[in-house]
Amino acid sequence: MSAVTLCECFARDGLQHEPAQLPVATKRALIERFAAIGFQRVEATSYANPKTIPQFADASELLQQLQRRPGVYYKATCANQRAIERALSDAQAGWGANELSLLVSATESHTQKNLRASRAEQWQRIEQMVQAAGHGFRLVGTVSMAFGCPFEGAVDPRIVIEDVTRFAQLGVTHVALGDTIGTATPDHVQHVCTELIRSLPEITLITHFHDTRGTALVNCVAAYQAGVRYFDCAFGGVGGHPVKITYGEGHTGNVATEDLVNLFESMGIDTGIDLDGLIDTLHACEQALGRTLDGRVGRSGLSPLLFNQPRN
Repeated sequence: MSAVTLCECFARDGLQHEPAQLPVATKRALIERFAAIGFQRVEATSYANPKTIPQFADASELLQQLQRRPGVYYKATCANQRAIERALSDAQAGWGANELSLLVSATESHTQKNLRASRAEQWQRIEQMVQAAGHGFRLVGTVSMAFGCPFEGAVDPRIVIEDVTRFAQLGVTHVALGDTIGTATPDHVQHVCTELIRSLPEITLITHFHDTRGTALVNCVAAYQAGVRYFDCAFGGVGGHPVKITYGEGHTGNVATEDLVNLFESMGIDTGIDLDGLIDTLHACEQALGRTLDGRVGRSGLSPLLFNQPRN
């Protein structure tokens, strides 16, 4: 069973859903802890407009203070050209992110609501952003609403495949598919991921599943079976849409990190995560937010079978 690479999204996708902003020192301590227990990719922050998502008004300050681990990618999300300019400025100052996420949506309605542009306009922006970013970052294309949209319903897989192809043509070799409202099903996931891996072998495909309807874990398994080896997750299942941009109701968060690690490790799939530090890190996330989070493993503990059998 091939190993997987997990990206811990608590500090960005998780916190964008929170009404209160955490202090920089708290964010820094959590991000450094994520890297310390084995995450090779960590979503650190976003260069979002502070008026829209005030949680990340401290993006540059956080990145300046963050202690880095060699070999770890620290990602910042960029929605427009201004965000790229900020990323470049921080990089030139010596404390920038080394991975940037560029956003598109598979539907026109969500693009208008989330990015305040048409799909055509956003793709023009993406081309300009890729050119401006140059070769100083690993770029990750993100296709939101890849498996369904609250405004337009079902999404034609051909649109998603076309979007991933456009990223590939721009030289963006890592692309994430976002199940933004948690409507994906295993057969749909297998179909889309299998076709993308077959037709675009140069792409490193990433899946980003929300657990809105309790399907995130089975969709991760379906993606793995299709050949995906990169997965996004967030401690406690936190996250979803930004607080000020509502397009999901009820539980909107990511697949819970502790549940996904437990599942993969129980299947004999190496996550690279220190199991002894996993639950302690979850508790640190809960302490930061001041509440018990939603993952199952946080309540039940890791499977006892993990400690009675050799790990890969």
